[in-house]
Amino acid sequence: MRSPNRDLLVLTKNGTLNARELEHEVELLHELLYHAESMEVFCVANEVIDISRHKILSKPYQILRVAGQRVLKPFVFMNNKN
Repeated sequence: MRSPNRDLLVLTKNGTLNARELEHEVELLHELLYHAESMEVFCVANEVIDISRHKILSKPYQILRVAGQRVLKPFVFMNNKN
């Protein structure tokens, strides 16, 4: 895994964490987010609704193709299944 480039706000019940413990918590959070933010998980959680063709696209390669476009065509929507 490469080094993360993000800002995290870590809140704890115990206010006395030393630097090593805090670094360990941030490392565990990064590992969790690395797996949760993958493209496979994105494709499982989303679908594409194409109203002009009357289709719902749910295959991962179709979702990635539409998500990679800079501008969506008219009446094509990304829908989160959650």
